Amino acid sequence: MRNVLLILWALLISAPARCQSVRVERLKADVGFLASRPLEGRRALERGSDVAAEFIAAEFAKAGLRPGAGASFFQPVELLEYRPDPQATRLTLWWGGRKHECRYGRDFSGSFPRDLNLRAPLAFAGYGITAPEYGYDDYAGLDVTGKIALVFEYEPQLHDPSSPFNGEGNTLHASPRRKALNAQQHGAVALLVIPAPNRKRPFQPGRGGSAQALSDSEVRIPLFTLSPRLAEQLLSAAGRTPAELQRALDASLKPVRLELEARAELHCKTLQTRRGLTANVIGLLEGADPVLRQETVVFSAHYDHLGAREGKLLPGADDNASGTAGLLELARLFGAEPPPRRSLLFIAFGAEEAGLLGSYYYAAHPVRPLETTRALINLDMIGRDEQPSAQTAGLIQIASDTSNEVNLVGAFYSPDLRALLERENRPIGLRLGQKWDRDATLNILWRCDHFAFLMKQIPAVWLFNGFTPDYHAPADTADKLNFAKMEKIVRLAWRAGRALAEEPGGPRFGPARR
Repeated sequence: MRNVLLILWALLISAPARCQSVRVERLKADVGFLASRPLEGRRALERGSDVAAEFIAAEFAKAGLRPGAGASFFQPVELLEYRPDPQATRLTLWWGGRKHECRYGRDFSGSFPRDLNLRAPLAFAGYGITAPEYGYDDYAGLDVTGKIALVFEYEPQLHDPSSPFNGEGNTLHASPRRKALNAQQHGAVALLVIPAPNRKRPFQPGRGGSAQALSDSEVRIPLFTLSPRLAEQLLSAAGRTPAELQRALDASLKPVRLELEARAELHCKTLQTRRGLTANVIGLLEGADPVLRQETVVFSAHYDHLGAREGKLLPGADDNASGTAGLLELARLFGAEPPPRRSLLFIAFGAEEAGLLGSYYYAAHPVRPLETTRALINLDMIGRDEQPSAQTAGLIQIASDTSNEVNLVGAFYSPDLRALLERENRPIGLRLGQKWDRDATLNILWRCDHFAFLMKQIPAVWLFNGFTPDYHAPADTADKLNFAKMEKIVRLAWRAGRALAEEPGGPRFGPARR
């Protein structure tokens, strides 16, 4: 009897997956509503974002999903909205027996959501990376307890195809969040970042203005970035230029010690602060297998956007009404058929544009255990055909025809998941691009919600069509979307999600071997 059951199961999982029709008219209707003027650009903590969340919850319920956050579809996410005071936010440095007053917005940039005053010595910590998988640790033998860590941005051997850190691509260790958490774990009280001398993009200080943060963020120390000019002055006073230090680190892949004999005083001040609630909207389809239903496959998209700028609506049709519409269509497709063996979680994240706040909150407060979460498929900007833009000009090559291309971002961290997507794409025929996993210029790896799951070592991939000249602009409207390609991408997500939810085992997490 057992052999018969095994044969039947083998036939079942080898049978081609058949998706009910993805209805383009539903995709168009959902995008049209989410990107419409009454939703006011869906900025977190504003009315349009709340309306979008209620709409998504209603559609999840109509699709047959159960509330995924206890008795509710809504996982509340408390945010702090604040505006830094550019006059009272100050950085003062002492080196060479002299005091150096640094001007906010010119000599240093960044923000912190709470008023803060601290004074501490500086400690140079290379790239600020602890990466045992690469045998690399900038903090080895270095005590930064009670100090301000000073680190380069990015990671060793940037743009070098032979770098152990994903060649010309990024790894998790290059992200500012990982660097801040690492510095915090080693006892640092703040983090100052030095622009990499070999960065390809021109350095631009932060704009300042209103910002949002999680009220209980895992990152509890301030992070500010120095201007290249200030970094040059500071390090040269210790006898090394930034370029010399970077070359020494890249050549040895070992910690480089520098006696700075410098200290800093940092004052963070906010003009206005208010607390508010946004939400992650979560729907659950429980699996059919009594054991495997404890495991989870996640589909996600963020529903918020940027509101308005200078009186002009930013409708966010591609970013990310398109991915939200795809998420809703997936919920309908799975809700209309017998459930797979594993459970499916559908999450519409809030406050992505404010810095992935909804997904970071979920990763810290999951509604189902992360250790039983097998994989995540994230949909963001799946509606347009990629075109050369100000984002990519002179930095990365865009194909002349992208009408059938979708990029896989984060697949570097799970060759198993990438292989599954490639297999499930064969009957669909999309061109699956890898370029954003091999680029360390635009920092795409940590610019979307899949990143919060990668940080927790969960296989996660972002399906991403790429940039256009209308990115974050009033011209990102619904009439410009390629709905035929969106339909293919949703089918690919359905096939991949069905395979993840049905097949034995699951994709492993771990960077591809080079």
